[in-house]
Amino acid sequence: MSGLDDALRAVDDWPVPHAAAAVVGPSGVLASRGPQEHAFPLASVTKPLAALAVLVAVEEEAVALDDPADEQLLPGATLRHLLTHASGLAPQRALRSFPPATRRVYSNVGIERAAELVATAAGMPFTRYLDEAVLRPLRMTGTSLPGSPARDGVSTVADLALVLQELQAPTGLLAPATLKDLRTVQYPGLRGVLPGYGGQTPNDWGLGFEIRGTKSPHWTGAANSAATYGHFGQSGTMFWIDSEAGVGLVALADENFGDWARTAWPQLSDAVLRAL
Repeated sequence: MSGLDDALRAVDDWPVPHAAAAVVGPSGVLASRGPQEHAFPLASVTKPLAALAVLVAVEEEAVALDDPADEQLLPGATLRHLLTHASGLAPQRALRSFPPATRRVYSNVGIERAAELVATAAGMPFTRYLDEAVLRPLRMTGTSLPGSPARDGVSTVADLALVLQELQAPTGLLAPATLKDLRTVQYPGLRGVLPGYGGQTPNDWGLGFEIRGTKSPHWTGAANSAATYGHFGQSGTMFWIDSEAGVGLVALADENFGDWARTAWPQLSDAVLRAL
C-alpha cells in the first residue's frame, strides 16, 4: 500500500497545527498518517454520528422515520425530513422557512430536533443514547458529545475509521435496508445551499449523510463517484465513502475550513483514488 502511504503524506504540508488521516476499506485501515488518537472537534461531522444513533432508535422502534417532526411548527414534516435537511426549518433558529420537501435547507436545529425526539422516546439524554447505541458497539473510546448533536462532537481518526469500516462491512449496527436508505438520495431534485460551496441543484442528501451526486464545486475529488457519501465540518474535518471505489477516507485537522481545505481535500481525495 505504498501508493496510499505516499498520498497521505500530503497532510504533513497542510497549514494546520495538527492533521491526521486514514484510508479505510471493508477490512479496516489500509493506510494512515498523523496522530490517529488525537482528539479533534468535529463540528458538523457530528451530524452523521447523531444520525446513526437516530437510525438505531428507528430500528429499535423507539421512533419512526414517519413520526411528526413538530406538528405545530412544521406541519407535515417528519423525522425523515429532519435527517435530510428537508423539513423546512431555518438553519440556526426554530423557524419555518419552507414547506417540507420543497427545499434543502441545511439546519443545525433540524438535527437537534431529531435528537430530541429520540431522547424523549428513549427516556434518556441523547448523549447517553449515542454512547449506548453507537460508540460502545463500535468501541469508539475516543469520541464524546459534550454539547449539540449537530456540531459539538469530538473524535479521532482511529474512531471514525471504525465507523467507515462498519458502513462498508456491516457487523450489525444497522440492518442492510437501513444502510441502503442512509446512502440513497431522499427527496430527489431538491435544490439548496451547500455551506462553503454555494447553491447546488440538486443538493442531494441521504439520511444524515451528504451525497456527492453532481455537485460542483465540491469538497471531494474529481475522481470521486456520484455515489460518494459522507460529511465535512467547519472545524476542518471530513470523511467520505465511495461505494463504487470500495474505499473511504477520513481526514481531521484543527484549522477552520477555508481556502486551504477547498484545495487540500479534493487533492488528497484524488491522490487516494489514484493510488488504488
